Amino acid sequence: MRGKLAWAAVALGLIAPAAQAGKPDDTLNLAWSAQIENYDQYFNTVREGIVFAREIWDNLVDRDPRTGEYKPLLAKSYRWVDPLTLDFALRQGISFHDGTPFTATDVAYTLNWLADPANKVITQQNVSWIKSVEETGPFAVRIHLKAPFPAALEYLADILPIYPHDYYAKVGPQGMSRHPVGTGPYKVAAAEPGKSFTLLRNDAYFKESPKGRPAIGRIVQRSIAEMPTQIAELMTGSIDWIWQVPADQAEKLRQVPGVTVKSAETMRIGYVGFDAAGRSGATPVKDRRVREAIAHAIDRAAMVKNLVGGDSRVLDAACFPSQFGCTDEGVKRYAYDPALAKTLLAEAGYPNGFDIDIYAYRERPWAEAIIGYLRAVGIRAKLTYLQYAALRDKNWAGTTPLFYMTWGSNSINDVSAILGNFFTGSPDDFARDAQLKSWIETGDTAIDPAVRKANYRQALQRIAEEIYWLPMFSYVANYAFSADLDFSPDADEVPRFYAAHWK
Repeated sequence: MRGKLAWAAVALGLIAPAAQAGKPDDTLNLAWSAQIENYDQYFNTVREGIVFAREIWDNLVDRDPRTGEYKPLLAKSYRWVDPLTLDFALRQGISFHDGTPFTATDVAYTLNWLADPANKVITQQNVSWIKSVEETGPFAVRIHLKAPFPAALEYLADILPIYPHDYYAKVGPQGMSRHPVGTGPYKVAAAEPGKSFTLLRNDAYFKESPKGRPAIGRIVQRSIAEMPTQIAELMTGSIDWIWQVPADQAEKLRQVPGVTVKSAETMRIGYVGFDAAGRSGATPVKDRRVREAIAHAIDRAAMVKNLVGGDSRVLDAACFPSQFGCTDEGVKRYAYDPALAKTLLAEAGYPNGFDIDIYAYRERPWAEAIIGYLRAVGIRAKLTYLQYAALRDKNWAGTTPLFYMTWGSNSINDVSAILGNFFTGSPDDFARDAQLKSWIETGDTAIDPAVRKANYRQALQRIAEEIYWLPMFSYVANYAFSADLDFSPDADEVPRFYAAHWK
């Protein structure tokens, strides 16, 4: 109701947001819908957890979001010794938030701990390429790879922050979630999983960091499930920044004095997933003709135009176009054709359609639009709408025949971050295609870029031909924030609050 009242007031020109919300006390107030259930980066599966991690921890290297250049972060230099060996010289004089000095021991401990399957980090594929890490000096480490992995620097820059050895060995993932400790631009003053966190500027942050020293003194975040409530609080001044604003509401906010709205296409893609392997039983989607019927039943272009908006585009290949190895060359395309969809269903033995459960965790109106298209050709899909963690667990258990999901590749600009996670035998693999797995693994480990691209191209063609996925479209992130805030979004969908400042 508060959201509706706010929009009514805007329509009448009665109110403008209190732009000074967080500025007088140098506090940036954030809100988003997602819940970070675990603040430990290695046991987190939501995008907002990655955003949090970039403020608290540092990696060995950083990737410039504008140029793609790798810049030393906790490392001061690095070099490939050979295809299986990476050497890093580390910066000296850096301390963790608890005052302990950063050394090579922290790097070796963190990466060795992650690489041990017994520790069960959430996305094992992100670290499975690491064989071992050794200290070669007080401020030097050597990373040994299990096999050549050309994307190693991309992973080290994006999703492998370094933890303090003594602290993490003592408190483990649960303790790190309750009170995260890193070397990053901000320190954690309070963290309540699933609800909120408060960060304070790390005034001792090292000036050589490519992240730059943070300008804003305090950041307070709250998880607010309903977008109308977030908008209402932005309007009344108790929130300074929100994101993932639906396109129609973003357009309304553009007309509001004191609010800045920015949009940016992101690496996140939406897709319809099918249990082609039959993990959930002998459901209709095991039949390729049914999967093709579903592909022809959905008007993806109309969804892009009417629901997603901005710079979103229909995708045919199961990857984001900027990722190394992503191509739609030779990839089969499925045009909107409901008549053909009905013909295919009849050929598959379902002239009157069928009933099936479909699962989703975000953008409910988009999932409902998909259901509407399916019903138009006779497929009676019943929506089960869950929190991400609950749906992830059901997927991993193999109990979901049909689902609308998204994937942001952890902002890794390499196709290994998407194909390797979903089509090489992980709990997310609903294809279980040995040939597909072989192509992807060859692409992941080949030194020659041409060989990598050739294998990924074959994999992407196979995914499309068999319709293991129906890629839908790229996502657009709409940000709305106080006009007093200088903030710029990046295409990797990682808001960098340490780079923001008050005007």
